[in-house]
Amino acid sequence: MDRVVGFLLWSLAHAPFGLARFYVALLDLAVPRLRRTAMRNLELAYPEKSPRERRAIADEVFRSIARLIWVFARFPNINSQNISQWIRYEGLEYYLEAKKADRGILFATAHFGNWELSAFAHALMTEPMHIMIRPLDNPAVDRLVEERRQLSGNHLIVKWDAARAVLRALHQNEAVGVLIDQNTSLDEGVFVDFFGTPACANTAFAKIAAKTGAAVIPGFAIWDENERRYILKFHPPLEISGDAAEDTRQLHAVLENVIREHPGQWLWIHRRWKTRPPGESSLY
Repeated sequence: MDRVVGFLLWSLAHAPFGLARFYVALLDLAVPRLRRTAMRNLELAYPEKSPRERRAIADEVFRSIARLIWVFARFPNINSQNISQWIRYEGLEYYLEAKKADRGILFATAHFGNWELSAFAHALMTEPMHIMIRPLDNPAVDRLVEERRQLSGNHLIVKWDAARAVLRALHQNEAVGVLIDQNTSLDEGVFVDFFGTPACANTAFAKIAAKTGAAVIPGFAIWDENERRYILKFHPPLEISGDAAEDTRQLHAVLENVIREHPGQWLWIHRRWKTRPPGESSLY
């Protein structure tokens, strides 16, 4: 499998974007449950839209995935001299100001736009950071992906060692990026309103933010069709109250607003509303 993935990345690195579109189209056909999940999620989130409108968003999701893997394949050739061809900042001042507080920074991000490029580019354009990951099921493929993620100088935090590693990084006034948008279990999360439907969200991020006093900055790498590159947009730091449930709701309200601005760039193929309140039947 690692050889197959290695070949796919090599081919993408030496081919036009159309090849990435082709590979993702094959994925769409080979794993139909991904599109079914996307359409169900879009039905929950946008009941006012027609099936045709939802299909158009789902189509854009797969184009967004194609852009992500096409750029990821090129990581070995992206450096501080050419990074501006791929992405630029908006709101970097929020990060620079937060660094002065000397309490570390927590980036709240999501499977939106090009989350792989956002951290990779920040290391080249400003300074390396830490990114929390969940190891892939295939160890060989996981090693290949992790090597690329670290090419720009970033450090990986494996989820099982997350708390200690995150606290250590923040204590050193470093930045940690965390994907906050995935479904979680009842014992790890709280239900928040997300596109009008309760979604179970992990509270660990909010708890660490309250414990450390780290600045919480939402940040996303958004594709701009006019510029033909991504914009790494940092939002103003969020005020953390210490109420983990309320702070988690606030984070997801920001995320929802960003997704509504660019619905085709979020990973709708994930069963975001899988966990349900006790006694409620499955939505899938």
